[in-house]
Amino acid sequence: MNELRDALAAQHAELAALIDPLSETQWRLPTRCEGWDIADVVVHLHQTDVLGLASLRGELTPDLESFMRAGGEGAIDDAAAASVAGERGASGADVAARWNASAAELRTEFATVDPSARLQWVVGTLSARTLAATRLAECWIHSGDVADALGIALVPADRLRHVARLAWRTLPYAFERSGEDLSGAVAFDLVGPTGAPWRFGTDVEAPTVVRGPGVDLCDVAGRRKAPGDTALVATGPDAAAVLRLVRTYA
Repeated sequence: MNELRDALAAQHAELAALIDPLSETQWRLPTRCEGWDIADVVVHLHQTDVLGLASLRGELTPDLESFMRAGGEGAIDDAAAASVAGERGASGADVAARWNASAAELRTEFATVDPSARLQWVVGTLSARTLAATRLAECWIHSGDVADALGIALVPADRLRHVARLAWRTLPYAFERSGEDLSGAVAFDLVGPTGAPWRFGTDVEAPTVVRGPGVDLCDVAGRRKAPGDTALVATGPDAAAVLRLVRTYA
């Protein structure tokens, strides 16, 4: 858990370095999140970090009910869009201050929680460790959205190993949500940006294996790249379905 907390802190620092110097004009640059500018993306991160804090404190239910009501009869994505729209218009400095504060609180809470504690989340329950991984994944995904809007290329870090592991562990849930069945175990045999091996599930005989750059897998799971635009190679009976369905579920 210490390694995961450090990874989250490093990801927060990367995003803070992007947004803290922004002019008001830059805050309004459009991002690859349809209809959202940089300010909207950071507002969304703040709002979901607040949900994470409520989960860690055992106070999620009222916050979650309010969040979901914002979307009317729609799904989670509709609730997220409506929640962002409800806070649109604040200055960039205010948006940055709110996110920096909630991110700092999140790091403090993760420093004391039992990693195996079961917590309520948007759908079902998860462990504190998994919640930390989802917050890391979402912050990394949206840091990339902000950097892309600014024309900045971020250097991938080995902390993304936690994002790849999250994508691997949640594959059964991804298949369940899609109404599809896995034929058997799935292994990831990946290489991190510094050349370190990222292997998940390779200690058993897995009929389906995904190989290639770990960052590519994270981009596919984060819905920022199509599998065909990467160097990933999947083999086995569930190869195509795994690359189609894998997500971080942040």
